Amino acid sequence: MSRPRTRTLSIAVVAGLLAALATPAAAAADPGPPPSSMASLGDSITRGFNACGWYVDCPSRSFSTGSTTSVNSHYLRIRSVNPAINGRNFNDSRSGARATDMAGQAQTAVTQGVGYVTMLIGANDACTSSESSMTAVATFRSQIDAALTRLRTGLPNARVYVMSVPDIRRLWEIGRTSSSARTAWSLFGICRSMLANPTSTAQADVDRRNRVRQRVIDFNTQLAQACAAYGSNCAFDNNAVFSYPFVLSQVSTWDYFHPNTSGQTVLASVSYAAGFNW
Repeated sequence: MSRPRTRTLSIAVVAGLLAALATPAAAAADPGPPPSSMASLGDSITRGFNACGWYVDCPSRSFSTGSTTSVNSHYLRIRSVNPAINGRNFNDSRSGARATDMAGQAQTAVTQGVGYVTMLIGANDACTSSESSMTAVATFRSQIDAALTRLRTGLPNARVYVMSVPDIRRLWEIGRTSSSARTAWSLFGICRSMLANPTSTAQADVDRRNRVRQRVIDFNTQLAQACAAYGSNCAFDNNAVFSYPFVLSQVSTWDYFHPNTSGQTVLASVSYAAGFNW
């Protein structure tokens, strides 16, 4: 696995640490015993999109509920300490989902009666066709609150794990010098709010990228606060996912946006360690 240049890595780490310091932490979560069932809420990242083929969902390689041994998902890590969870791993996420879809996914998890729920959402709320079409912060928070309310009401004893939105400017940083990445971003119109004009150093483009990144940071602040308000059954990752300095070799070469199998593997490791970590 390749490693980023020292200078780029240090900038990303420092930025992540500053964001973490600025974000309120959730109340100390009570892990309780390892769960016997789980569900994952989210978007294409949680669906494992493009992790095994050309523009297809690959839920078996999901960092959360996947069954692929090499990824070593949350589900497989829990199964190693509680075999009762075997076969009770529900992937309720949907490619293209935004925060507005979380309440519906949460209701599905409620009907499944699970004991553990992961939620990774927000990339599509910031990665839009233009900066102006990003989800407003207040709207994002109300949609997250609606989802968490359904979980708290319908699954009062379940453990809920809320993860931070990845740093999408990091994707621009590691991909802007790759002609393959730039071609994919342009051809498929990927995350134009951040990735439009990827080689431009014009101040307007620099400022736009910074504003989109700030929107992600604001989303993560709201996720942390919402989880803290939920109570001790909710854990926030304290920006572990946002702060991780992923590299281009961990991104799918189909679209240079979604995690490939290697990316799903590291996402499983980083996120699990920062959560309940049974």
